[in-house]
Amino acid sequence: MQRRVVVTGASSGIGAATARRFAELGWETVAVARRAEKLEALAAETGSHVVVCDVTDEAQVAALAAEVAATGGATALVNNAGGALGVESVEHASNDDWRRMFEVNVIGLRSVTAALLPVLREGARRSGWASILNLTSTAGLDAYPGGGGYNAAKYAAHAVTNVLRLELGGEPIRVMELAPGLVHTEEFTLNRLRGDAAAAEQPYADVTPLTAEDVARVLVGAFEQPPHVNQDLIVLRPVAQSSVFHTHRGPLTPKAE
Repeated sequence: MQRRVVVTGASSGIGAATARRFAELGWETVAVARRAEKLEALAAETGSHVVVCDVTDEAQVAALAAEVAATGGATALVNNAGGALGVESVEHASNDDWRRMFEVNVIGLRSVTAALLPVLREGARRSGWASILNLTSTAGLDAYPGGGGYNAAKYAAHAVTNVLRLELGGEPIRVMELAPGLVHTEEFTLNRLRGDAAAAEQPYADVTPLTAEDVARVLVGAFEQPPHVNQDLIVLRPVAQSSVFHTHRGPLTPKAE
């Protein structure tokens, strides 16, 4: 069976870079996102099969699974769709923002996984193995002020990943997680800060962050491992970021003797 992967949130950033990297390595890709025009451009570039789908809409997710099954099935799934809204404190945050973050980062992840598991099982029957990777964040491992809803959503996604791995024990389906730290993409922080372009550049000032392509290389590399190798949790940060709370700004230089 041809290696075929479904990538959600594929219209930009890490999702688009991941679809490109899979295509470079000979995978068939199914690129999933809400924005048709972005997907069409990606399809023209990579040959991806594209599906317009909002992962928070259960009917659309069911249609996605049916289309994947009807067009060749799949042996791999990347749950990348997600995002953050706001940096307000717990006291002053918007419940609507929190609901939206939970819907896309947690409920959407669960819906897509549940809908595609029968497809992945069929792929495993035909090829021997299947793989799922959930793209979370270091925000799901360490909390920080202003993280509130995003921390909570990514902590939940991390927990769901661990539960899924336990529940699929005994099946030839590996469940992996990639938690990036500081990544500079064109939309993530801009969306989080509600379009404030100047503020969105501040976290990356005087530091070399990860790029979407950096994350995609590591992510796809996990799928390229022998199928019995399960990388349960990959934490990926730029060298300048030693923790959520510690980012060195300025040149990186060896200490004097």
